Amino acid sequence: MDRTPSFLALYGDPFPLFRNPPAGLLGLPVSAALEPSAAQTWTKRIARVFEGETLLLSENVGSQRWQITLFPIRADAEIRYVGGLARDTTPWGSAEQELRYTVLSALKAQDFERTQISRFLHDAVAQNLTGLGLQLDLIRMDLETVSPDICKRVGEIQQVLEVVMEETREYTYALNPSDVERAGLRSALDRMVGRIRERFKGNVRLNVDPSLKIEKKYATALFHIAQEAVENAVQHSACSVIEIAVKSTRTGLFLEVRDNGSGFDSSDILGGRRGLGLLSMEHYAAEAGLELSIVSNRGSGTVVRAAETPEAL
Repeated sequence: MDRTPSFLALYGDPFPLFRNPPAGLLGLPVSAALEPSAAQTWTKRIARVFEGETLLLSENVGSQRWQITLFPIRADAEIRYVGGLARDTTPWGSAEQELRYTVLSALKAQDFERTQISRFLHDAVAQNLTGLGLQLDLIRMDLETVSPDICKRVGEIQQVLEVVMEETREYTYALNPSDVERAGLRSALDRMVGRIRERFKGNVRLNVDPSLKIEKKYATALFHIAQEAVENAVQHSACSVIEIAVKSTRTGLFLEVRDNGSGFDSSDILGGRRGLGLLSMEHYAAEAGLELSIVSNRGSGTVVRAAETPEAL
């Protein structure tokens, strides 16, 4: 495909995905080869790849589920073409099916365990710490006139207790997957950024449009994708700046996580070398009907973007 864009070369049978045989696509502009709504969708995707993005898409076509990767092809350091790989993932190969089943099971088990721990911290630990604080208040009041020194020590114990209670609350929020639904995406991201800043020496910036009203299914997915993208940046990119933005444009809602780290080669993705973080992001994006794209080159940082698909608008 070139910048027109047109179908320049085809390998395999494109009919299940594009509803056209090779003769109905080859050499034709996308706008002429596909029906109008599909042509508009694919033209926008191709334009994004010409800007340097690698798109990782999961799409239902009839009864089939397709995993699609669109990637830039460069010549003389300039993007000249857009390449695409599409796999019918309806009948997964046994090895990959097992891998994905294991990953998704692990994610669900992790969410369940985190919910259970969060409930325990909130219902048992936090409640008991609150009760202990009230008992110390009563002791301090009883001894206020009898033994000021002991009252002072009780006050010091209460200060330590308040720190423990605050940390318990923070862990409760961090562990609970429903934190986004309860407090909203901005609040959940604020808390996440606060935790990241405690162990990341670089700069973390957060920009969420305060006027946005985000559906729960999108908010939860965007939070998980942001969390995975930030963790990948902190652990693997050797970056000094991470920027998180949630905004809305004419084409819909999007999340962008950008870092200035070492980056990676998009061929790592095309070759199937997906880590747990990327598999998790793909899972959450597919669950919410979001398009996930990753722009990265060695030495130039990484941009992870999750956006509403045209079909969702």
